[in-house]
Amino acid sequence: MIVGVPKEIKTREYRVGMVPAGVRALTIAGHTVLVETNAGVGSGIPDSEYQRVGAQIITTADEVWKRAEMIVKVKEPIAPEYERMQPGQIVYTYFHLAGVDPELTKTLIKKKVTAVAYETLQLDDGSLPLLKPMSEVAGKMAIQVGAACLEKAHGGKGILLGGVPGVRRGRVAVIGGGVVGLCAAKVAVGMGAEVTILDVNLERLTYLDDVFLGRAQTLASDTESIARTVRESDLVIGGVLIPGGKAPKLVSRELIGEMEPGSVVVDVAVDQGGCIETCKPTTHDNPTFTVSDVVHYCVANMPGAVPQTSTFALTNTTRPYSRKIADLGLVEAIKSDRALQRAINTYNGHITYEAVAKDMGYDYVPLMDALGGKK
Repeated sequence: MIVGVPKEIKTREYRVGMVPAGVRALTIAGHTVLVETNAGVGSGIPDSEYQRVGAQIITTADEVWKRAEMIVKVKEPIAPEYERMQPGQIVYTYFHLAGVDPELTKTLIKKKVTAVAYETLQLDDGSLPLLKPMSEVAGKMAIQVGAACLEKAHGGKGILLGGVPGVRRGRVAVIGGGVVGLCAAKVAVGMGAEVTILDVNLERLTYLDDVFLGRAQTLASDTESIARTVRESDLVIGGVLIPGGKAPKLVSRELIGEMEPGSVVVDVAVDQGGCIETCKPTTHDNPTFTVSDVVHYCVANMPGAVPQTSTFALTNTTRPYSRKIADLGLVEAIKSDRALQRAINTYNGHITYEAVAKDMGYDYVPLMDALGGKK
């Protein structure tokens, strides 16, 4: 198989879809890997490292997209890349289709592109192994950027999360006790903040209570507990996930208006539409905006700011599946791996992931039905 690795073009996105170890595994197995020149530079990987393990360095993105049977990326294709996608091509990346430009979905359907989405590849135990490493990075970063936004110079109320003796600590609310929430809470607790984690899953709350040994408060999430906690918090982290679907709006515009001026919200779920009503996607160039005197940080590719960590964490998990698709071919790889089946969001002109179809108003076609209809 010919595998292409283009340079990411989203604003300040420095990650790359494949590292030299992944290239070496594919080339040893007899596959061809095309890497766009300077694709890895932002992650500290020069072209020479890719060449050393057998990659072909290609000067233009157009040629990579044109020649490759499978494209391996990090972020969803954006407008300049829609025309580069080839009919019947496999694109293996994060898509978050329910939360991005609807034109991307239309293009995937029109060109019968197979969208293999990192975020919906799900093991039988319900875990999301390709989403987990970036959720860990984003959760930890959420506290870092939130703490900075609380500084007066950045529009915040001027609160130090850890406080000092004789002065109250900063209050942090973490909505969602999954991977993002756990990692955010770890950093916030480590900084000395007063932390509350809200989740609807009581078993998860029991686990979190054991992990933090009383250093973080856990609350069953409902309308009242969210409202009370958000009002009292200096920093609110949104970390709610519905695999493949839009995040529920758990913090209303009205509730944002009841927070103290200079408070901060960081919505890690913004790439899935966000769980805070006032949030909208921002970029690393212009990461924040203010609503009702509350600072909002809503960068949709937060881990892109720390690419030397993020790229290697991500590719450690994505590599085995790209190798499986290349070795077996798409159809046989899908049939042999139930986790990979769940990653297929579009196939042969159909939406094959139910939550995406529902949220975007398309007919849902089960993957096996779509496979059977392939000519």
